[in-house]
Amino acid sequence: MVPVGFLTHSVVFWLCGVTDCPCATLPHVQVPPFVLRQHYAKNKNLENRFLTGKHLEYSKWKRSPYKHQSNVICSFLRLDLLPAKNGEEVTKHFLQELLNILLAYISKSLNRSSKVLDFHHPHQLKEGLEGFSLELQDQPDNLEQLLVDCQDTLKYGVKTAHPCFFNQLSTGLDIIGLAGEWVTSTANTNIFTYEIAPVFILMEDIIFKKMHSIIGWSEKEGDGIFCPGGTMSNLYSVLLARYHFFPRVKTAGMLALPPLALLTSTHSHFSIKKSAAVLGIGSESVFLVKCDERGKMIPKELESSIRTAKSKGLVPFYVNATAGTTVYGAIDPLNDIADICERFGLWMHVDAAWGGGLLLSKRHRMKLQGIDRASSITWNPHKMMAVGKAADCLCGCQGLLQECNQLCAEYLFQPDKHYDVSYDTGDKSIQCGRHVDIFKLWLMWKAKGSEGFESQVNHCLENAEYLYYKLKSRKDFQLPEHSNVCFWYLPTSVRNMPPGPERDRELHMVAPKIKAKMMEEGMTMIGYQPLGDKVNFFRCVFSNPATQKEDVDFLLDEITRLGRELYS
Repeated sequence: MVPVGFLTHSVVFWLCGVTDCPCATLPHVQVPPFVLRQHYAKNKNLENRFLTGKHLEYSKWKRSPYKHQSNVICSFLRLDLLPAKNGEEVTKHFLQELLNILLAYISKSLNRSSKVLDFHHPHQLKEGLEGFSLELQDQPDNLEQLLVDCQDTLKYGVKTAHPCFFNQLSTGLDIIGLAGEWVTSTANTNIFTYEIAPVFILMEDIIFKKMHSIIGWSEKEGDGIFCPGGTMSNLYSVLLARYHFFPRVKTAGMLALPPLALLTSTHSHFSIKKSAAVLGIGSESVFLVKCDERGKMIPKELESSIRTAKSKGLVPFYVNATAGTTVYGAIDPLNDIADICERFGLWMHVDAAWGGGLLLSKRHRMKLQGIDRASSITWNPHKMMAVGKAADCLCGCQGLLQECNQLCAEYLFQPDKHYDVSYDTGDKSIQCGRHVDIFKLWLMWKAKGSEGFESQVNHCLENAEYLYYKLKSRKDFQLPEHSNVCFWYLPTSVRNMPPGPERDRELHMVAPKIKAKMMEEGMTMIGYQPLGDKVNFFRCVFSNPATQKEDVDFLLDEITRLGRELYS
């Protein structure tokens, strides 16, 4: 019997004529009448919309993973969720179903028998697949359809947490870090003043002091800021260096500057050139310094490039040294570069976006000797440390970020607040609104401790060494200094060709063909690229803690199998 003032949810669907809806089987689910009134007010033609499929196509519902589940979300809309009055139950059911989707996806991502990706070409995704449409319409979809969309979005994406995903520098999924991201999104605050983000502001301070200590900087000389990525971190470093030498540029602009020159290696990240372009210095003012065969900057070539820049009437002011190049994983000779920078009075930046994690390992941190002599450092925790997307720019001169970027907006940064306004860190940034990236890193550090991160870094390097020894019989290999291993797959037809342009042309096409077939089958994924006079080769990157030696074996077996199929 229906209690006074309530109507069972099954009656809703009996009234609208959808008798086989899963919610019609829930006679004990009671919905307050105001919810029904709200629902009918928004859906006056509810019956027709369900039966004609204008709101939720029947075919979509038939394939829905929720059609056999006991849930009460299939007829509700976004306006039924909190902060709607008495929206707690609908919100709880919606989020519980979403959590089920995420848990299933995480489990599948870590299952070696599942695919890394279900590849489709752009035109296929644009046209729609099995009811999954990217198009936006005027009428709102109900909550069930939104859940289906969430599931399809994950389905047709790439499982970067998969143990056989080797394609990028940032891979893996840390469950604690994921929990931190959820908490961050729930808090939904901005990290520019202490008054709206007190805990997160203090966490940033704690993390920066920890990282400064690991680098070898004293507590008084270090500073830092979290950025959207390594490119932005490198841009900050150029911005700081320019302001350090030419502070009038902040007010007077480029007219206050002589023609400037930046120096970086031929193997460095493209973001240094991009920073010069964005800041008005010009990409032609970036001098590319030659590297040795292992991708390391040659110190003598750096000195020569500095003199060349001066002879052209330019003023060198900034040198970028790389600790972990994108392709080879090479680490420039930091101490030698620091000596040159001191001799010429230049700002030394170390782009350790990839290699910074080595500092956490007692076994490998000596590879970054001299990094403590840098004026600024880029360190991306989302790479070797496997934190969800987060990067930071660390500066060895405390207060310089504030001096360089502050404009003292009175509606945010009032000096007469009742607390210590030095914790209003937003004026250090070129942004106003800034996403909270700190909590997931802080929470992971609490969960792992420094020892846990050290073990993780060592594991990645061990995987790289294992792959190297598996490929030891191949040409053009060396034991990786970081965790990149680069190699060619040589089909028999190419292997038997004499060295020369014709062989290079054939070899250049091997990796792209194998990668295309690999993506279509979807069981593993690895990147490739050319570099200098070297034709396309595979680049295997290790940063996923879930990857084991068996996954390395599987990768090589897959490349061999696909290569034989394509070149048999």
